[in-house]
Amino acid sequence: MHYQPQRDLLNDRIILVTGASDGIGKEAALTYARYGASLILLGRDDAKLQQVARDIQQEGQQAQWFTLDMASCTPEMCQQLADTIAATVPRLDGVLHNAGLLGDVSPMIEQVPAVWNEVMQVNVNATFYLTQALLPLLLKSDCGSLVFTSSSVGRQGRANWGAYAVSKFATEGMMQVLAEEYQNRVRVNCINPGGTRTRMRASAFPTEDPDKLKTPADIMPLYLWLMGDDSRRKTGMSFDAQPGRKPGISQ
Repeated sequence: MHYQPQRDLLNDRIILVTGASDGIGKEAALTYARYGASLILLGRDDAKLQQVARDIQQEGQQAQWFTLDMASCTPEMCQQLADTIAATVPRLDGVLHNAGLLGDVSPMIEQVPAVWNEVMQVNVNATFYLTQALLPLLLKSDCGSLVFTSSSVGRQGRANWGAYAVSKFATEGMMQVLAEEYQNRVRVNCINPGGTRTRMRASAFPTEDPDKLKTPADIMPLYLWLMGDDSRRKTGMSFDAQPGRKPGISQ
Protein backbone atom coordinates (compact mmCIF):
# COMPACT_ATOMS: atom_id res chain seq x y z
CA MET A 1 0.00 0.00 0.00
CA HIS A 2 1.43 3.37 -1.04
CA TYR A 3 0.32 5.68 1.74
CA GLN A 4 2.21 8.67 3.10
CA PRO A 5 0.25 10.19 5.97
CA GLN A 6 0.94 13.47 7.70
CA ARG A 7 3.22 13.14 10.71
CA ASP A 8 0.41 14.32 12.98
CA LEU A 9 -2.02 11.65 11.71
CA LEU A 10 -2.58 10.19 15.18
CA ASN A 11 -1.99 13.20 17.40
CA ASP A 12 -3.89 12.92 20.69
CA ARG A 13 -5.13 9.40 19.81
CA ILE A 14 -5.02 6.66 22.44
CA ILE A 15 -4.44 3.24 20.90
CA LEU A 16 -4.30 -0.20 22.52
CA VAL A 17 -2.27 -3.00 20.89
CA THR A 18 -2.32 -6.67 21.90
CA GLY A 19 0.69 -8.87 21.28
CA ALA A 20 2.76 -5.70 21.53
CA SER A 21 5.99 -7.22 22.85
CA ASP A 22 7.45 -8.19 19.48
CA GLY A 23 6.81 -8.74 15.77
CA ILE A 24 3.98 -6.90 14.07
CA GLY A 25 2.42 -5.73 17.34
CA LYS A 26 5.64 -4.08 18.51
CA GLU A 27 6.19 -2.43 15.14
CA ALA A 28 2.60 -1.17 15.02
CA ALA A 29 2.88 0.33 18.50
CA LEU A 30 6.13 2.11 17.64
CA THR A 31 4.70 3.32 14.33
CA TYR A 32 1.55 4.69 15.95
CA ALA A 33 3.73 6.54 18.47
CA ARG A 34 5.84 8.10 15.70
CA TYR A 35 2.64 9.52 14.24
CA GLY A 36 1.51 11.06 17.51
CA ALA A 37 -0.45 8.41 19.43
CA SER A 38 -0.24 7.42 23.08
CA LEU A 39 -0.12 3.65 23.52
CA ILE A 40 -1.47 0.98 25.82
CA LEU A 41 0.51 -2.22 25.35
CA LEU A 42 -0.75 -5.71 26.16
CA GLY A 43 1.27 -8.91 26.07
CA ARG A 44 2.63 -11.81 28.10
CA ASP A 45 6.25 -10.72 28.55
CA ASP A 46 6.55 -7.88 31.06
CA ALA A 47 10.23 -7.19 30.34
CA LYS A 48 9.66 -6.93 26.59
CA LEU A 49 6.61 -4.71 27.07
CA GLN A 50 8.65 -2.40 29.32
CA GLN A 51 11.29 -2.08 26.61
CA VAL A 52 8.69 -1.24 23.95
CA ALA A 53 7.21 1.34 26.33
CA ARG A 54 10.67 2.88 26.82
CA ASP A 55 11.17 3.01 23.05
CA ILE A 56 7.83 4.79 22.68
CA GLN A 57 8.72 7.26 25.40
CA GLN A 58 11.93 8.02 23.51
CA GLU A 59 9.68 8.99 20.60
CA GLY A 60 8.16 11.58 22.93
CA GLN A 61 4.88 9.73 23.47
CA GLN A 62 3.24 8.16 26.49
CA ALA A 63 2.94 4.40 26.92
CA GLN A 64 1.41 2.14 29.54
CA TRP A 65 1.75 -1.62 29.57
CA PHE A 66 -0.23 -4.43 31.15
CA THR A 67 0.59 -8.13 31.13
CA LEU A 68 -2.24 -10.34 29.93
CA ASP A 69 -1.97 -13.98 28.91
CA MET A 70 -4.66 -14.52 26.29
CA ALA A 71 -4.24 -18.29 26.68
CA SER A 72 -5.65 -18.22 30.19
CA CYS A 73 -7.60 -14.98 30.53
CA THR A 74 -11.28 -15.00 31.47
CA PRO A 75 -14.09 -12.51 30.81
CA GLU A 76 -13.70 -11.31 34.39
CA MET A 77 -9.97 -10.69 33.95
CA CYS A 78 -10.58 -8.73 30.76
CA GLN A 79 -13.26 -6.64 32.43
CA GLN A 80 -10.97 -5.92 35.37
CA LEU A 81 -8.24 -4.83 32.95
CA ALA A 82 -10.68 -2.60 31.07
CA ASP A 83 -11.75 -1.00 34.36
CA THR A 84 -8.10 -0.34 35.22
CA ILE A 85 -7.51 1.24 31.81
CA ALA A 86 -10.68 3.33 32.13
CA ALA A 87 -9.31 4.79 35.35
CA THR A 88 -6.23 6.08 33.51
CA VAL A 89 -7.54 7.23 30.10
CA PRO A 90 -10.78 8.97 29.06
CA ARG A 91 -11.35 6.80 25.97
CA LEU A 92 -9.76 4.54 23.38
CA ASP A 93 -9.46 5.78 19.81
CA GLY A 94 -8.15 2.50 18.47
CA VAL A 95 -7.65 -1.17 19.31
CA LEU A 96 -5.40 -3.46 17.29
CA HIS A 97 -5.93 -7.15 18.03
CA ASN A 98 -2.57 -8.57 17.01
CA ALA A 99 -1.99 -11.37 19.54
CA GLY A 100 -2.41 -14.80 18.01
CA LEU A 101 -1.51 -18.48 18.27
CA LEU A 102 -0.64 -20.74 15.34
CA GLY A 103 -1.20 -24.20 16.83
CA ASP A 104 -0.44 -27.32 14.80
CA VAL A 105 0.03 -27.21 11.04
CA SER A 106 -1.29 -30.68 10.32
CA PRO A 107 -4.29 -32.49 8.78
CA MET A 108 -7.61 -32.27 10.61
CA ILE A 109 -7.44 -35.93 11.60
CA GLU A 110 -4.17 -35.21 13.44
CA GLN A 111 -5.24 -31.99 15.18
CA VAL A 112 -4.70 -32.37 18.93
CA PRO A 113 -7.90 -31.27 20.74
CA ALA A 114 -6.00 -29.57 23.56
CA VAL A 115 -3.98 -27.51 21.08
CA TRP A 116 -7.14 -26.77 19.08
CA ASN A 117 -8.74 -25.38 22.25
CA GLU A 118 -5.68 -23.24 22.98
CA VAL A 119 -5.83 -21.68 19.52
CA MET A 120 -9.54 -20.95 19.87
CA GLN A 121 -8.98 -19.48 23.34
CA VAL A 122 -6.33 -17.00 22.14
CA ASN A 123 -7.58 -16.17 18.65
CA VAL A 124 -11.34 -16.17 19.28
CA ASN A 125 -12.48 -16.37 22.91
CA ALA A 126 -9.98 -14.01 24.56
CA THR A 127 -10.22 -11.61 21.63
CA PHE A 128 -13.99 -11.51 22.12
CA TYR A 129 -13.71 -11.10 25.91
CA LEU A 130 -11.32 -8.19 25.52
CA THR A 131 -13.33 -6.55 22.75
CA GLN A 132 -16.52 -6.76 24.80
CA ALA A 133 -14.78 -5.20 27.80
CA LEU A 134 -13.13 -2.40 25.79
CA LEU A 135 -16.11 -1.39 23.63
CA PRO A 136 -17.43 1.20 26.12
CA LEU A 137 -14.07 3.00 25.94
CA LEU A 138 -14.04 2.84 22.13
CA LEU A 139 -17.56 4.23 21.99
CA LYS A 140 -16.38 7.34 23.85
CA SER A 141 -14.22 8.26 20.86
CA ASP A 142 -15.57 10.15 17.87
CA CYS A 143 -13.10 8.32 15.62
CA GLY A 144 -12.90 4.81 17.09
CA SER A 145 -11.23 2.09 15.02
CA LEU A 146 -11.23 -1.61 15.94
CA VAL A 147 -8.86 -3.75 13.88
CA PHE A 148 -8.62 -7.54 13.96
CA THR A 149 -5.80 -9.65 12.51
CA SER A 150 -6.97 -12.18 9.96
CA SER A 151 -5.27 -14.42 7.40
CA SER A 152 -5.73 -15.66 3.86
CA VAL A 153 -6.64 -19.05 5.38
CA GLY A 154 -9.47 -17.31 7.22
CA ARG A 155 -11.10 -16.50 3.89
CA GLN A 156 -10.25 -19.60 1.86
CA GLY A 157 -9.55 -22.74 3.86
CA ARG A 158 -6.37 -24.63 3.01
CA ALA A 159 -5.23 -28.12 3.92
CA ASN A 160 -3.31 -28.54 7.17
CA TRP A 161 -4.13 -25.11 8.60
CA GLY A 162 -6.68 -26.64 10.99
CA ALA A 163 -7.48 -24.65 14.10
CA TYR A 164 -5.69 -21.53 12.90
CA ALA A 165 -7.78 -21.32 9.73
CA VAL A 166 -11.03 -21.98 11.58
CA SER A 167 -10.14 -19.34 14.19
CA LYS A 168 -9.52 -16.77 11.46
CA PHE A 169 -12.85 -17.54 9.79
CA ALA A 170 -14.35 -16.78 13.21
CA THR A 171 -12.34 -13.56 13.40
CA GLU A 172 -13.70 -12.42 10.04
CA GLY A 173 -17.22 -13.20 11.25
CA MET A 174 -16.74 -11.34 14.52
CA MET A 175 -15.55 -8.30 12.59
CA GLN A 176 -18.56 -8.36 10.26
CA VAL A 177 -21.07 -8.69 13.11
CA LEU A 178 -19.50 -5.87 15.10
CA ALA A 179 -19.27 -3.63 12.04
CA GLU A 180 -23.00 -3.96 11.44
CA GLU A 181 -23.86 -3.50 15.12
CA TYR A 182 -21.78 -0.33 15.46
CA GLN A 183 -22.30 1.38 12.11
CA ASN A 184 -21.45 5.10 12.28
CA ARG A 185 -20.08 4.66 15.82
CA VAL A 186 -16.93 2.51 15.55
CA ARG A 187 -15.09 1.33 12.44
CA VAL A 188 -14.41 -2.40 12.52
CA ASN A 189 -12.12 -4.06 9.98
CA CYS A 190 -9.64 -6.91 9.48
CA ILE A 191 -6.05 -6.90 8.26
CA ASN A 192 -4.43 -9.91 6.63
CA PRO A 193 -0.71 -9.14 7.10
CA GLY A 194 0.40 -11.74 4.54
CA GLY A 195 3.71 -13.56 4.87
CA THR A 196 5.83 -11.39 7.18
CA ARG A 197 9.19 -11.91 8.87
CA THR A 198 8.01 -12.98 12.33
CA ARG A 199 8.56 -15.88 14.72
CA MET A 200 5.08 -17.25 14.00
CA ARG A 201 5.82 -17.27 10.29
CA ALA A 202 9.12 -19.08 10.87
CA SER A 203 7.37 -21.77 12.91
CA ALA A 204 4.79 -22.28 10.16
CA PHE A 205 7.37 -22.37 7.34
CA PRO A 206 10.71 -23.39 8.91
CA THR A 207 12.43 -23.89 5.52
CA GLU A 208 11.40 -20.50 4.13
CA ASP A 209 14.07 -17.87 3.45
CA PRO A 210 13.10 -14.96 5.74
CA ASP A 211 14.92 -12.50 3.49
CA LYS A 212 12.21 -13.07 0.88
CA LEU A 213 9.54 -11.83 3.28
CA LYS A 214 8.39 -8.31 4.05
CA THR A 215 9.36 -7.02 7.48
CA PRO A 216 6.70 -5.77 9.91
CA ALA A 217 7.84 -2.20 9.13
CA ASP A 218 7.17 -2.78 5.42
CA ILE A 219 3.45 -3.42 6.00
CA MET A 220 2.75 -0.56 8.40
CA PRO A 221 1.08 1.82 5.87
CA LEU A 222 -2.20 -0.14 6.05
CA TYR A 223 -2.03 -0.28 9.86
CA LEU A 224 -1.64 3.50 9.94
CA TRP A 225 -4.38 4.12 7.40
CA LEU A 226 -6.95 2.09 9.34
CA MET A 227 -6.22 3.98 12.57
CA GLY A 228 -6.32 7.47 11.03
CA ASP A 229 -9.05 9.69 9.65
CA ASP A 230 -8.36 8.76 6.02
CA SER A 231 -10.27 5.49 6.53
CA ARG A 232 -13.21 6.91 8.48
CA ARG A 233 -15.78 5.65 5.97
CA LYS A 234 -14.40 2.11 5.84
CA THR A 235 -15.99 -0.55 8.04
CA GLY A 236 -16.89 -4.22 7.79
CA MET A 237 -14.02 -4.85 5.38
CA SER A 238 -11.04 -7.19 5.20
CA PHE A 239 -7.83 -5.69 3.84
CA ASP A 240 -4.57 -7.21 2.61
CA ALA A 241 -1.36 -5.56 3.80
CA GLN A 242 0.35 -7.17 0.80
CA PRO A 243 -2.18 -7.06 -2.06
CA GLY A 244 -1.50 -9.52 -4.84
CA ARG A 245 0.77 -11.73 -2.75
CA LYS A 246 0.14 -15.43 -3.34
CA PRO A 247 -0.53 -17.45 -0.16
CA GLY A 248 2.04 -20.01 0.86
CA ILE A 249 5.82 -20.20 1.08
CA SER A 250 7.77 -17.36 -0.54
CA GLN A 251 9.63 -18.41 -3.66
